[in-house]
Amino acid sequence: MKRSAAVLLSILLALTAVMAGASQASAHPYCGIQWGSLAKNRSTGSAAEMVGVRAGQHRCFDRLVLDFEGDVRGYFVSYVRQVREDGSGKPVPVAGGARLEVVATAPTRPTDAIFTGSGRDVVDVRGYRTFRQVAYAGSFEGNTTIALGVRARLPFRVFILDGPGSRSRLVVDVAHRW
Repeated sequence: MKRSAAVLLSILLALTAVMAGASQASAHPYCGIQWGSLAKNRSTGSAAEMVGVRAGQHRCFDRLVLDFEGDVRGYFVSYVRQVREDGSGKPVPVAGGARLEVVATAPTRPTDAIFTGSGRDVVDVRGYRTFRQVAYAGSFEGNTTIALGVRARLPFRVFILDGPGSRSRLVVDVAHRW
């Protein structure tokens, strides 16, 4: 009886050690990312004008950068069922399992050909791990919207960078996984 109790105790201790190891492993998020997937906003108006959109790939996330002439100060970024065109409300279809609506509280420079026609792709993201499509969704009443199609609902962060010169950038990073 003592021997079977000792064996049972050994098994329980081994299981406890395995469970503790698994718990510690899950406590370390992917690449240290702890961003979450809830809406992020900074509701301040801007006198800036959006002049460009670009994207990049990093080891742990894909990055979208909106370039502005002047200081961009406000944004609203959230997962939505359907991104809608500014002004008309028409759906802007984008590829991917989830859609991020990226709204900068700054208008688009109306002479830039890249920003003509809602639904038009503004960045080629073929081969990206997380991004599936980046499309222009319009500019209306001082707001400009970009539809960002992503692989799935994943953690993201948003921040503003000043410079170079009188320019500024709105940055949206979306993690490759949780």
